[in-house]
Amino acid sequence: MVHCRVDPATTIEAKAPSASVDVDVPDSNAVSAAPASSTAAGTTLITRRKILPDGTIQLVHENSVTDAKGRDRGFRKGMLSLRDMKMHWTLAEFTAMDAQYTFQIKRQDEAWSENVSLDSSSCNNFQNYLRNFKFQRQRFGYLYGTFEQGETNEKTKVRAECIYEPPQEANPSGGFIHLHDDDEGKVENLASMLGLKRVGWIFGHPPREKGFQFSSSEVIMAAELQLEAANGVEPTGFVSVKVTVGDDGHASFEAFQISKLCMEMVAEQALEVGAKPGFCYVNESFTAIQEGKESTTVENNFFLTLVPIVQHQSKIFICQFPFANRDLEPQQTMDDLKRQLAKSGSQGWSFIDLLSDFNLLLYLCHFLDVDIDMPNICRSVSNRDIPLDDGYKLIISGIAGLEGGY
Repeated sequence: MVHCRVDPATTIEAKAPSASVDVDVPDSNAVSAAPASSTAAGTTLITRRKILPDGTIQLVHENSVTDAKGRDRGFRKGMLSLRDMKMHWTLAEFTAMDAQYTFQIKRQDEAWSENVSLDSSSCNNFQNYLRNFKFQRQRFGYLYGTFEQGETNEKTKVRAECIYEPPQEANPSGGFIHLHDDDEGKVENLASMLGLKRVGWIFGHPPREKGFQFSSSEVIMAAELQLEAANGVEPTGFVSVKVTVGDDGHASFEAFQISKLCMEMVAEQALEVGAKPGFCYVNESFTAIQEGKESTTVENNFFLTLVPIVQHQSKIFICQFPFANRDLEPQQTMDDLKRQLAKSGSQGWSFIDLLSDFNLLLYLCHFLDVDIDMPNICRSVSNRDIPLDDGYKLIISGIAGLEGGY
């Protein structure tokens, strides 16, 4: 046997993609690194050369995240060690690296929006549906409207004109499950053609104890929607509106925005849902400092900023056509379309007035060309100075089965 007299301090490691490697031990003082094999979850199996007291070389296999005894050896939980990331670190580099995973928990003093104005007809329709199951099932919808300049240049006013409820299921343990939506593209295109955009979301929930505003899953979802609306961690007018029923039987609406700090933490996947719904749990790879102490949870209310609510009756849109994706109400049909448009010419209703219903227009998108017909119709809906072509009136009346035209 050839004994290699090698200083153990000089041994190094290397990583290779192959998990099955034939290793040849050198027969002189040359020191080479044994390859590493890839494992699951982004870790690697590192093979080290260990020099025993009798001078023999032993191959030792170690996980890049945990040591031989299963203890975490990473820079942070679930991460590679500093050496596996980079061989040499300066203090400034280490401090900068560590700061990326540390959050100082502070409350945001003010919301970015001056107020949100909700269309009363749409909101009444939404809360009346929740009364079908006495607010014991949670449900949500998207608010479509406009952002307007506030009294100061620093804030915006939100004007919500209509609500769209995507496909969803009520979760028996609370909350809701967002299902795939085949109409998502149609909804966004329709809103754009009407000069609207997604300005917020609304959800209903059962009565809660005083002070419990959002669950952790609702906080995280709201932050994700704000990140999408702002295209990153930026101030946005996007609002979260919640509705529930009080002891007196009246529905109450409240609006909030999620703080920028929460958006940052959600963007980094630093927040998780845990056992206590009133708290967000901090992922073990991150550190949250609250009032000078490390905390593994953050109370949800720290992330909320209140937005005042006002109401209005939309001057453009009505809310009479059945909503899509409701399981306790009949699905949208041609009879519904006929029933609504048949009011034209009576009780002060015009054809374009009755057509100016977001859910009705979405229903028509299944029968008319969304690239040619719908833009022309939407132009007349959003601007009443542009009359709707008689040809479209005849086509839509024919689809609805109206006898004698419109």
